[in-house]
Amino acid sequence: MIKSRTFAWIGAAALALAGNCSASAADDRFKIGVLTDLTGPYSAITGKGSVAAARLAVEDFGGSLLGKPIELVVADHTSKPDIGANLARQWYDVDGVDAIFDGAGSSVALAILEIARSRSKIVAFGGVISPDVTGKLCGETISSWAWDTHAMVATSLETLMKLGGKRVFFVSLDSAAGRALENDATEIIKAAGGTILGSVKHPLNTVDFSSFLLQAQAAKPDIVVFANAGSDTVTSIKQAGEFGLTSGMNAITVAGLLALINDVDALGLKLAQGVVVAESFYWDQNDATRAWNKRFQERVGAPANMLQAAVYSSVLHYLKAVKIAGTQDGPKVAAAMKATPIEDFYSDKVLLRADGRAVRDFYLFKVKSPEQSKQRWDDYLVLNRLPGAQAFPAARSECPLMK
Repeated sequence: MIKSRTFAWIGAAALALAGNCSASAADDRFKIGVLTDLTGPYSAITGKGSVAAARLAVEDFGGSLLGKPIELVVADHTSKPDIGANLARQWYDVDGVDAIFDGAGSSVALAILEIARSRSKIVAFGGVISPDVTGKLCGETISSWAWDTHAMVATSLETLMKLGGKRVFFVSLDSAAGRALENDATEIIKAAGGTILGSVKHPLNTVDFSSFLLQAQAAKPDIVVFANAGSDTVTSIKQAGEFGLTSGMNAITVAGLLALINDVDALGLKLAQGVVVAESFYWDQNDATRAWNKRFQERVGAPANMLQAAVYSSVLHYLKAVKIAGTQDGPKVAAAMKATPIEDFYSDKVLLRADGRAVRDFYLFKVKSPEQSKQRWDDYLVLNRLPGAQAFPAARSECPLMK
């Protein structure tokens, strides 16, 4: 049995009132939570798709665990760290939630993980790119399942550097994640003999990128790198196409470091064609991905991206680990998760490293032209594969658990 609830922001008064309730009320159910962005800038790439993926995982596991029905609870953190932290606290302390999934947004994730760490509770991030969650802020019950800044940058830029693109201009989100992406990219570009021509920063939810694009165009780069995500990625790439950056005799290669298939569809192939994107999952990769995605798409209306596939994978692996451990104790379950290879349509014996990183292969895709695409969502051509050990080098981890 799966029961879902959607929560808005829980204020201090509501938390105080809820604190009078005992978590023992949930003793007859096994509760897990999806804390995601249902209404904010990352809702299209996580949101209801992450919830659907979690539901599919619970169903595929069988709907019950340790003799109890599994209850799935859902909340919208609205991309605000204080709301995410309050909801995580409410779930762990009052509602009897044993594990939180997705996260959706690095700033929110960093707030959630501190709550999880202080309580030795499981949190498995699907939609979080910050390397800090499995780096300097790591913990034994904290894991990250889809991407991080180095994987996205290495997959995209190492290939583009080899193809001759040496002069780079950045249009980056003015945030910790945007700066981390740009720093990782700069390291790779300089190591490959490339040149950084310039960089501009933009705020979250920017509507007009014209001034940033004019600066990029004036620098005459080989590659414009968009180090942003969600609606910002869609808007920036759309306007780059409208400005003529990606077409004509002087076309510039556009790398959307965090662009996903949802963003490509929102843009349309006419504007997105030729853009390169990095993902660890594509719905049309093989028979297993197509079969699972058919079920997902029937519920959501769009194919899954890697963040949503990661939510399914993390929920299913967690439930398997609880069964193996025979307990809901966070550290014991985390140990079982790391001791057992991850196996599902998205994961072929993928290992969860000591720092909590799911070490999986990444692919560089080039967006097809309208003429190359046979149907809607037939969007990608594979350019390159980066093995997991190169996408997520163990030597780069700052996590003390790796020592």
